[in-house]
Amino acid sequence: MKITLIGGPRVIMSNPLSRHNYFGWPSAARLKNGRIAVAASGFRERHICPFGKAVVSFSEDEGESYSPPAPVIDTVLDDRDAGVVPFGESSLILTSFNNTVEFQRQCIGQRIAANGTQPDSAAAYDAAYLDTVSPEAQAAVLGSTFRISRDNGVTFGELHISPVTSPHGPLELPDGTLLWVGTMFALKDENRGGNTVKAYRIYPADGRTEYVGEIENVTVDGELPLSCEPHAVLLPDGRIVAHIRVQTDGERKLFTVFQSVSDDLGRTWSVPRQLLPQLGGSPPHLLLHSSGMLLSAYGFREKPYGIKVMFSRDGGEIWDVGHDIYVTDASPDLGYPATVELRDGSLLTVFYARTSTDGPAVIMQQKWSFEP
Repeated sequence: MKITLIGGPRVIMSNPLSRHNYFGWPSAARLKNGRIAVAASGFRERHICPFGKAVVSFSEDEGESYSPPAPVIDTVLDDRDAGVVPFGESSLILTSFNNTVEFQRQCIGQRIAANGTQPDSAAAYDAAYLDTVSPEAQAAVLGSTFRISRDNGVTFGELHISPVTSPHGPLELPDGTLLWVGTMFALKDENRGGNTVKAYRIYPADGRTEYVGEIENVTVDGELPLSCEPHAVLLPDGRIVAHIRVQTDGERKLFTVFQSVSDDLGRTWSVPRQLLPQLGGSPPHLLLHSSGMLLSAYGFREKPYGIKVMFSRDGGEIWDVGHDIYVTDASPDLGYPATVELRDGSLLTVFYARTSTDGPAVIMQQKWSFEP
């Protein structure tokens, strides 16, 4: 596969004049009215802080310019990964998740302990905000969240809670409902997901969710690594292909992608199989190109760091892996790519990264094309 980069990478979301200048974990989609939407967790201080908001920007000119990021999910908690998925004639769903005040306090304590005797004004700043969040306010919004727009993202309805979470949200089914392949929302840690990937149907009319099926746990050498942050795509023949982030920090360190497929709209799934090497990269985002090529983009956190993509001509049976679309030495704090096809058949991939070793994370994009 030949990759041709179109121009260079550029920043499309940042906030350099404020301490709330960290953006991460984006998604992108072409809406039913032709606009491109990019969602992310923005106006943060750092990777973990209490101030994240799920924001969205729109492009009317194929990613040449964007509207300023506007908050859509802005609870009293830290609103993280932002997914955006169009459906129906003019609707879209924007997804996120958050974590507890207690989790944030634990992170503050860890920062203070690591700082030793040095004062940590940021810790005091965070703690002062957390003191304002009541248990009742937290209980009202805690979980995997989503809001639905009926007018291509101009206005959004009430906040709903989903049993499952994933960075890029659900997919649209032929009957107009949504299928969310994700991991169960949990309170254990930032990773959220346990080891079971499940599929839930979302009924957009009222936000109701219904269990559909689940994917068998991934096992590696008899061990149960963490399976989380899946993304799924519906193929023209009705097959659903899901890619799953699988990782472990044990002696046999993993950071890779597994695949499972369903031929009955999410009720039953194949045994997951590994697609990338042990440290090949993750989490994934799938896109079916108009040519019929299936592609999956993912972050790579070994030097040199970057964003890679793999291709399949046969609906996910065989993958051509490891093609670079962005390479950097700045930081492994990057990834979560999402890709949109442009009108001329070329591609636009958004991701988060640091432009310098000590700089904040921003949302970037790279345009590119491929030749088989």
